[in-house]
Amino acid sequence: MLRRPLSGRLPLVGAVVLPAVVAAVVAAPSAALAGPAAPLTAPAASGTALAGLAAAPAASAAAPATSGTASSAMAAALAGPATAPATSATAPALGTASSGVTDHPVPTTGCGRTPPVTPGTTVPQTLVSGGLTREYTVHLPANYQPHRPTSVVLSFHGHKRTSQWQEELSEFSGVNTIAVYPQGLIGTDGGSAWTGAPYSADADDVLFTSDLLTKLQSQLCVDAKRIYATGKSNGGGFVGVLACRLPGRIAAFAPVAGAYYPQGGECSPSKPAPILAFHGTADATIPYDGNPAKGLPAIPDWLEKWAERDGCFAHPVTYSPQEKVTVQKWLGCDERSSLQHYRIDGAGHVWPSTKPNNDSATPTVLDATPVIWRFFQGQRLR
Repeated sequence: MLRRPLSGRLPLVGAVVLPAVVAAVVAAPSAALAGPAAPLTAPAASGTALAGLAAAPAASAAAPATSGTASSAMAAALAGPATAPATSATAPALGTASSGVTDHPVPTTGCGRTPPVTPGTTVPQTLVSGGLTREYTVHLPANYQPHRPTSVVLSFHGHKRTSQWQEELSEFSGVNTIAVYPQGLIGTDGGSAWTGAPYSADADDVLFTSDLLTKLQSQLCVDAKRIYATGKSNGGGFVGVLACRLPGRIAAFAPVAGAYYPQGGECSPSKPAPILAFHGTADATIPYDGNPAKGLPAIPDWLEKWAERDGCFAHPVTYSPQEKVTVQKWLGCDERSSLQHYRIDGAGHVWPSTKPNNDSATPTVLDATPVIWRFFQGQRLR
């Protein structure tokens, strides 16, 4: 058990916007880019990581070493294909409810209970969902109080990665929130993955997410109106799936370098979904201009469809808060929703960071995590 402290193209610039509105929008990036009020602290690194993943033949060459010690259960899960009974081979259309998925607010019953995790530590946990034993890790902030409702951030790892890798990459354990890092199942290519990709396992990860939130709310003092989801690559694409399937339960979504494969299905969200998306123009894995051979949309096209779903004005306000960063914000969205995009010129398939991280030894010009956290803080489930 681990315990530790804590280039591309753009859509057309929109129609004329009232000067006062534009001024207010353009003024926002300086605060957003400044980062959270409290500094982020990356989890301490120790030992070896991805030992189980390195044992999987298909994943050994693709997954670099990282720090920390994976649980034995996680290592076993990553060492080979899942042996549990397969679920339905056909995923439901996005926006339709599969059995057991809860797309509406659920009352929290965990307030006042002794938490299963010591505040200030990260601990592996398990639950059974869809007949499968699923794994995740939870980090409670050091100042967690059992009687004070606290937000939750779900952070989903990329293809062939682990929950521990994602904790170190996204650094939400350094933020004043309950940070949860779910673990994907072994997919068809021997690497861990999430629903919505051509290589994902035959399991319902939307149901897993719904069941995970229910368990968290039964054990911890979760603010049911402040549950958020973010993720990288395949994890970011899955966050896009959750925006289609769980906007009635998750307040906001922030995919990073998202892989929006057509296997995610049709998208018919029950309500507008606030979204903040990051993508680099030099991403060779999930190209900014799309990959028709793999069914990957161009990022501007993906954003245009979300502007339609969220009922936003057709054209965004576009501005550059700093060199190599272009921000787009769609105004007039239904139900006070929000759609924003950060395009980072020259950035590859990375979680943007101004210091080296698990994705790249080469820093980018922007830290994504503080921007995501500020976006989340401005969203509440309505």
